[in-house]
Amino acid sequence: MNSKQTPPNGTPPQWARRLLERIAAPHLREELTGDLDELFHKRGQRHGYAKARRMYVWDIVLLLHPRLWRRESAPKFKPRYTKYSDVSKPFFLNPTMIRNYLTIAFRNLVKNKSYSAINIGGLAVGMAVAMLIGIWINDEVSANKHHKNYENLYQVKMSQTFDGVRGTQDALPFPTGDELRSKYPDFKAVAMYDRGEGNRSLIVGAQKFIKQGLFIGEDAIDMFSLTILNGNKNPLKEPYSIVLTDETAHALFGDQDPIGKLLKMDNKVDLKVTAVVAKQPQNATLQFDYLLPWQLQENMYEWVGKYMKMNWKNNGWGVYVQLKDGVDPAQTNVKIKDVILSHSSYDVNTRRVKPELFLHPMSKWRLYSEFTEGKNTGGFIKYVRLFGIFGLFILVIACINFMNLSTARSEKRAKEVGVRKAVGSGREQLVGQFLSESTLIACMALVLALVIVLISMPYFNTLTAKTMSIEFGNPVFWGVMIIFTVFTGLLAGSYPALYLSSFNPVKILKGGVHVGKSASLPRKILVVIQFTFSTVLMISTIIIYQQIQHGKNRPIGFTNKGLISINSSNDLVDHFEALRAELLATGAVSSICKSNSPPTQWWSSNSGWSWKGSTPEDQASIFTTIATNYDYIKTMGIKLKEGRDFSRDFTTDSSGVILNEAAVKRMGLKHPVGELLRWAGKDRTVVGVIPDIVVEWSPYRAVAPMTILFEKDKSWVGFLCVRINPAVAPSIAINKIAPIFDKYNPGFPFDYKFADTEYNKKFHYEELIGNLSAVVCLLAIFISCLGLFGLASFIAEQRTKEIGVRKVLGASVANVWQLLSKDFVLLVIISCLIASPIAWYAMNQWLESYTYKINIGAGVFLIVLVIALAITLLTVSYQAIKAGLLNPVKSLRSE
Repeated sequence: MNSKQTPPNGTPPQWARRLLERIAAPHLREELTGDLDELFHKRGQRHGYAKARRMYVWDIVLLLHPRLWRRESAPKFKPRYTKYSDVSKPFFLNPTMIRNYLTIAFRNLVKNKSYSAINIGGLAVGMAVAMLIGIWINDEVSANKHHKNYENLYQVKMSQTFDGVRGTQDALPFPTGDELRSKYPDFKAVAMYDRGEGNRSLIVGAQKFIKQGLFIGEDAIDMFSLTILNGNKNPLKEPYSIVLTDETAHALFGDQDPIGKLLKMDNKVDLKVTAVVAKQPQNATLQFDYLLPWQLQENMYEWVGKYMKMNWKNNGWGVYVQLKDGVDPAQTNVKIKDVILSHSSYDVNTRRVKPELFLHPMSKWRLYSEFTEGKNTGGFIKYVRLFGIFGLFILVIACINFMNLSTARSEKRAKEVGVRKAVGSGREQLVGQFLSESTLIACMALVLALVIVLISMPYFNTLTAKTMSIEFGNPVFWGVMIIFTVFTGLLAGSYPALYLSSFNPVKILKGGVHVGKSASLPRKILVVIQFTFSTVLMISTIIIYQQIQHGKNRPIGFTNKGLISINSSNDLVDHFEALRAELLATGAVSSICKSNSPPTQWWSSNSGWSWKGSTPEDQASIFTTIATNYDYIKTMGIKLKEGRDFSRDFTTDSSGVILNEAAVKRMGLKHPVGELLRWAGKDRTVVGVIPDIVVEWSPYRAVAPMTILFEKDKSWVGFLCVRINPAVAPSIAINKIAPIFDKYNPGFPFDYKFADTEYNKKFHYEELIGNLSAVVCLLAIFISCLGLFGLASFIAEQRTKEIGVRKVLGASVANVWQLLSKDFVLLVIISCLIASPIAWYAMNQWLESYTYKINIGAGVFLIVLVIALAITLLTVSYQAIKAGLLNPVKSLRSE
């Protein structure tokens, strides 16, 4: 018969139709025959009815499946539905169907092992990174929440204006606590505390330990809900008592009961242990090894009780308060705002700086500690948010891998989709199937992710200087993990599910679905998004490291290498000259001096300085203050700009002062050496000028004006600074000088700190952020490359015959490599172009918080572009070269 001859009535083979009607279940019969008739007529018009009849028979053969034969059981009651499209309960949520989905998903995973490994591995790494970042963020945001009075605890802060700048501090006058306690009923409890470093010697028998603690008011025990493990319920009431943490108590007394036992502090006062409390969590703001009664401070230091009780001008102490339930902190702020001003209204300078008290809630102590112009502007929360975004980036990058590989392999699943649709599956059922598959993969990835997290947690704790762990016994953890896994599965499977379920069954059953350029466009967009995220991370990480290095390379004005600091004591100060002579005699020490601050910090600042031509506003300016006497400049390794150091040859140096360049500039002195200044009712002569030494709390801040005062009174001495002889190795020098310190300071262990090490600690937070960024960036690149590798592998497989034809026509391996690589290279270049302005804006915002900072140049963006291209080419080249080396005879054999 001629293929173009039209059969009678243009109808399909009746025997085939009757066969279909006989074997098909009644609830499927009408839908199947209708679809096949429609398909038959379209084929007839296109190919002729003879071929359409043959294809009709072949379609019926393909559709022979037990599912078509299964009849619905007769309902005992009113049927819930009459056909697949009339289901009262979502069909794809049926337990049987879910089990079927998961079975098919598992078979597909086993069938495509390499792609399954890439999908599961990529998702697992992404989920592991997101989990680690989530654990770190939870540790940060949960700081201090273990306190039962968390909602009512506040720190009292004060804002003042100096040189036109409104600054905020927690250093307050000594009488502030008594004033708030006695005159303001809003407070349930008030506890003053000493803001000093608090490193003291605790001695029990022959054992000597340097521990960190503080003087604090007796209300602190209940305010901070400290857990008393043993001892008195009000342990800070007795003036000569001490409260130890369980860790400190064990170090001092071993397994003995410490309650009631005596220990000696600083080798001069005996204290009775009145309680042992649990050590605070690592993320708590209030950290200590011991607590001392507030009254003990007055008993130990006569000047505190004698001069500070009514002194409203000296700011050196802190105040914690607890508000009564129901009290509005905003109203309390209004009440206490002018407490300092009301007690210093006679003082012109105090009125000029306008001190105002306010309450800073415990919920903001950890993450919202920064103030600008008297207003809370954030703090470490910016890093928490940043890494929250990074974690989401990583998860999205991993999900994009899944989306790309799933849609790229859509032709492999096309016939399955067509058959399912032909036998009655609706789109929502297909979506349910593919989402079930992605959720199954997410569950497998979760197991692998937990293994990765467990293995990497010790290293992560070292990196972040924390002691975090996974709380497997916490139901909340598993609830979060279930939500997290389902979210990841739905996110990863959303696009593939919608894409695959949209296929037209008629086109599929005619010979498959052929994806063209329009179908590959979404994949290209996803790759661009993926590499944009990775590129932003790369640029950010490089800029962070540049800023850290910029700070480390900053001229600090003194030589911190070979310089050590030692906590002073009465014994060391009383025997200082003898100690100095013996140290110099060892040859291991070149210089030693006394100071009120460690070499890398300043612990005091003062206003009230006047000079020739100064105004009352000038007298309100704040100057950093270093108190010392002889050999400070020499010991610190500072090169004088003008004048000289304090000298034993000049008796007038007892009223001398040395200025830094910032102070000279602030005072407007053209020839500072010899100038007469006045402070605290005493004239002081400028004997020298030094460069701006970086002893600020942050190495990125501008150096403040500094005055170095000559002082003889031993009460101000807090530290001894020792310069090790450069010709002697530090370890040998320490061994030589340790016995001398033990001789003159028997009540203290020889505890020292290297200035260069202490200075490097100033970069702790920046280095933490830099290291975390680097790890996240590397993992983002790894996940992205994993996806690229899988995508390149699929494309090489898809174009096997094309590559074979090209090779037969003379194409070289290099030509094939170029063919498969150029599209990826273009996508990466587009990603870099999109990522660059985003990263530039974000990092510019980050750098705004630094005074001493880098300028972002074009070089970093070019470097990242080169790195991104190199990584892309390395990732894709393996598959490209492998495809190029394939024997074209094998690839064309099926043709």
